[in-house]
Parts: sequence; structure tokens; C-alpha cells
Amino acid sequence: MTEAGVMKVTHRRYVPYSHAHYAGNLVDGAYVLALFGDAATEVCIRHDGDEGLFASYDDVQFTAPVRGGDVLEVTATLVRVGNRSRTITFECVVQCRDAKVLDPPVVAVTATGTVVVP
Repeated sequence: MTEAGVMKVTHRRYVPYSHAHYAGNLVDGAYVLALFGDAATEVCIRHDGDEGLFASYDDVQFTAPVRGGDVLEVTATLVRVGNRSRTITFECVVQCRDAKVLDPPVVAVTATGTVVVP
């Protein structure tokens, strides 16, 4: 999706209880980072016609827990285009928890990362 020249990709995902590994049905942070990787792949395919490769995260902030049973919305926004590198910002928001829609939703993880394309 493009808004005023900005490329944005949004994925939604239900978190199965089988991914909760800690007390309180907590899900590890790597689960969300994998979702960020999926969204970054779509950004690269749409922008460059290739999957690209994740090079690094410049910043990752875990601001709220993710739990089994949550419905997450992950948004990747292309913010800089270099010759072969792309900078993408990410946000993971908990939209639903305990079979209830959260109003307002809760921002669980934010990040900035760099991908490279051939």
C-alpha cells in the first residue's frame, strides 16, 4: 500500500498458544522479529522485485508483552532507499487479546532495520 509516496505493508497474525513459552502465556521477542522479516520481504518484493536480505536492526524496543491468543498487526514502512540498501521502520500492535478487541490497541514492539537487495 502506498500513501502519499510512502510504501507501507501490513500483516495481521493470530498468535497460537503453542508459541507461548513463558509464564503468563508470554511469547518470546524473536516471534515478532520473524514477523518483521516477513513484512520486510514483502516490501522488497513490491519495491524491488526481489526478496532482499535483512542486514541489521538499528533499534528494537519491546514496549509491551505479546501473549498466546493475541491478534497482532505488523506494519513495515519503507523510509529510505539507497543504492542497494533500504531502511524500514516496523511496528507491532496488539489488536485483540483474550478474545476482545483492544481499544486502543497496544504497541508491543517497534524497530528500525536495514535490508539489502541485489
